[in-house]
Amino acid sequence: MCGIIGYLGSKPAVDVIMEGLSRLEYRGYDSAGLAVIKDNSFEIRRAEGKLVKLAERLKQDPVEGSVGMGHTRWATHGKPSETNAHPHVAGDVALIHNGIIENYLEIKADLKEEGHTFSSETDTEIVAHLVENLLQKGMDLHQAVRKSLQRIRGSYALVIMDRNQPDLIIGARKESPLVLGMGEEGEFFLASDVPAFLAHTNRVVFLEDNDLIELTPDQVRIFDKNDLVKDFKVETISWSPAMAEKAGYTHFMQKEIFEQPRAIIDTLAGRIKSGSPEVFLPDIGLEDEVFKSFDRVVMLACGTSYHAGLIGKFLFEGLARIPVEVDLGSEFRYRDPLVGPKDLVVAISQSGETADTLAALKEATSKGATALAICNVVGSSLTREASGTLYTHAGLEIGVASTKAFTTQLVALYLLALHMGRLRGNVSDEKGIELVDDLIKLPGLLQEVLDKEEEIKKIAEDYCQADDFLYLGRGLCYPIALEGALKLKEISYIHAEGYPAGEMKHGPIALIDEKMPVVVLANNTDVFEKVLSNMQEVSARGGKLIALTEEDNSAALALADSAVMIPAAPQTLAPVLLTIPLQLLAYHISVLRGTDVDQPRNLAKSVTVE
Repeated sequence: MCGIIGYLGSKPAVDVIMEGLSRLEYRGYDSAGLAVIKDNSFEIRRAEGKLVKLAERLKQDPVEGSVGMGHTRWATHGKPSETNAHPHVAGDVALIHNGIIENYLEIKADLKEEGHTFSSETDTEIVAHLVENLLQKGMDLHQAVRKSLQRIRGSYALVIMDRNQPDLIIGARKESPLVLGMGEEGEFFLASDVPAFLAHTNRVVFLEDNDLIELTPDQVRIFDKNDLVKDFKVETISWSPAMAEKAGYTHFMQKEIFEQPRAIIDTLAGRIKSGSPEVFLPDIGLEDEVFKSFDRVVMLACGTSYHAGLIGKFLFEGLARIPVEVDLGSEFRYRDPLVGPKDLVVAISQSGETADTLAALKEATSKGATALAICNVVGSSLTREASGTLYTHAGLEIGVASTKAFTTQLVALYLLALHMGRLRGNVSDEKGIELVDDLIKLPGLLQEVLDKEEEIKKIAEDYCQADDFLYLGRGLCYPIALEGALKLKEISYIHAEGYPAGEMKHGPIALIDEKMPVVVLANNTDVFEKVLSNMQEVSARGGKLIALTEEDNSAALALADSAVMIPAAPQTLAPVLLTIPLQLLAYHISVLRGTDVDQPRNLAKSVTVE
């Protein structure tokens, strides 16, 4: 996920671009760059690191001009570096890109045969060369961009300029956001998100998939996928700049809950494709022969990431048929753990700076284990210590209570488990295709659950005054019960416990009375009848049952006092769907109780001390 902004107008372009990039830095912060047209030449400035590095570069080497574009990067193809930073230039063309070009290697090989040379490791650079190649063959910029888009597969939001046409900017989008801002007369903005230009205008046009937009000082034209000019609607955004940072949501946590379909699309992008059983993970830093050779997997994590590791155990043991141990980072290194060269240690951390997890990883590698990180922050300490990293692409998560970072961790673990299962010969082609297609459908199913927010809010109103909650689940759902209870504790300050449903009668059943809400993950699984028995035990003692289940599950619905319907899904993906209503329930209870949702007391986003 990257942040992009283009500007055409009369103001100093660098000021507009840098202000916009500062609003978009949540979308990427391992490098940044900009391009401004001056005297039919590109003035390019790029820098590795956070945006402040680019600002320092511009102080030393200023740029003038009123047409330009800027980019803040989240690395996917190629390490964070100045060379890999956008914009990318080929001949007369410069462009910036958010997304993934899936067939870039094939296109790159063809372009090399035609004499093109490349300076970066990115997938993006091939688009600049494609467009330049077609310009050399006599096409105009519009035609060259359209023809290039027909060649590439993947997702993109693009802003493209030709140094010989300083009053023209072209943009295009497919599966990555791109928004037009309509400024003063002859002034236009193109960006990944409204906050990038809201200080200048609140009049916007949200582009649709396969749109191509052409901006000149005199007009805006938007073309559909058939290259026909289409009508567009200018909307007026009533957000203040502060509201815009939250995209109109009341809290960052709420915004981040609703960003999960997009975050999962970004995490899957370039790693799977429909009709193929394979998972493509060339960037994790471990060769296939090494990856499949381990005898055991050890998951290390803390807090929410630990719950993700517990799900990972089920996935790896089920798909790869390899034994898995899950350990808390804060406990692992204090017992002289038994790990060695035949063990793969998977360390999971949103920030990559979690002190206990980092220390546990170092302990494991000191004993000869190979370490793989699952992380959301490029270049963090954990990623530098590990032999390889599978990055999630959740984007910046501001709310302290983790939401989209958790679900993207689950998806990353699913990808790793499926990849290892394929390498070890435990997942057939037919089964692999089925599992990949299930993953592709997941973001759509998540959106169906998010559409039930008002129903969940009503349940929150009914139970927000409770002093205690119990969360019950079995199998893959037990870690989600733990996670649901943790979310409620973190932000509402209500005492809550997650338990394996089968263990309820071994103690927690003593707590149940008519004042105790019990959240039960009662989706259709192989052990549903067991869960139903646990629900009956709660009901018999007057407990208030809140069930998460499918619409056709009449047995669970008959017992429940309240229910949230989730779409039917494969058992291995159901935990991701079940997570969403638990996040929303905790969020709305917290709002109703008046606590600080985004910055709950005593908690920090990144726990960098023991």
